[in-house]
Amino acid sequence: MRILHFSDTHLGFNDLEIVNEFGINQREADFYDAFTQVIDAILETKPDYVIHTGDLFHRPHPSNRAISFCLTQLKRLSVAQIPTIIIAGNHSTPRTRSASPILAALRTLDHIYPVFEERYEKVIFDNINFHCIPHINDETSNLAAIEECEASLDEDKRNIMMLHCSVGAQFMMEEYGERVYPREKEALFERMDYVALGHWHGFGSVGKHSNVYYAGSSERTSSGDARNDKGYALVTLGESLDVTFHPITLRPSHRLRVDAQTSADIFDELRSLSSSLDVNGALLSITLENLSATQSIDIANRDIEACFPTALNVQIQRKFRRSEASAATESVNAASLQEYFGAFLEEQSSTPEEYARLNSKVATLFARYDEVNNDA
Repeated sequence: MRILHFSDTHLGFNDLEIVNEFGINQREADFYDAFTQVIDAILETKPDYVIHTGDLFHRPHPSNRAISFCLTQLKRLSVAQIPTIIIAGNHSTPRTRSASPILAALRTLDHIYPVFEERYEKVIFDNINFHCIPHINDETSNLAAIEECEASLDEDKRNIMMLHCSVGAQFMMEEYGERVYPREKEALFERMDYVALGHWHGFGSVGKHSNVYYAGSSERTSSGDARNDKGYALVTLGESLDVTFHPITLRPSHRLRVDAQTSADIFDELRSLSSSLDVNGALLSITLENLSATQSIDIANRDIEACFPTALNVQIQRKFRRSEASAATESVNAASLQEYFGAFLEEQSSTPEEYARLNSKVATLFARYDEVNNDA
């Protein structure tokens, strides 16, 4: 049995205020292209099932274009009669129950099974069950959904668990409303044939769990994601589990750091990078390290961009070298508050005896503060 797992497609995402020849934001069009590549791969591969683990759309109220595009592409899977299960992620879940979930529109398509009602739902087939926990805003309800999942396993079938959350703090995205899977419930993973995760944008298995995988996102939503390949996971359930990653084609993306002594050296290195890398249509993030204030004035952003004339976008960050004064300031900031306050008292006290008396009281107050915070 083969299952194609993809996730975090963020349809409707846009950025950079650059439009293509059709008047569509170029980055929005890139996300549509990535989605189309995955749908093409599904129709070519013909897996038994397709699963999408959340954030189909970038917003809970996507544009008409994003909705129309999504329905058109998923219709291709519907016509091919490939069962496709899609759960809601935090990006596509309304923050209030009074708002209508966008994934409800997918119910109009045959063989497409959207799960979005902020509760556990089991999608049942003859030989396999999909245990779906979409994004749930309420923490108590989320725990109840996991417990219902625990009680709903069918040992006579294959069992696939679908989640949109971080399994461990290292997979948090620092986003509003994201959910962390409770550590005490991780034993449930061992009872599953495969645990399909969404939310984290990189592909890979999770910690000690050999059957728990993030598929990763299908496109890059930030320059910090420049080195991650994007694509989908093909899961084979046989006598053992086999998970392989299949990348799709994205525009080039590079994070570059330049640390040179003179302005001329900086531009020499930039031109060298331009000739050695694939920068045609690329997204570039360039950090200039250890700049002096004078150098920074001499180096205009337009001159840096001119080194990469075929790039789609060039983001520039400047980091200045530390002066002795700034190093001294950092040293003061690193000192503890008690030490800093003690130095202030010593400077302001009229006699050594007064300083000793006041400093003793300060030490007592800080000791009480530490005791209260340690008990909290």
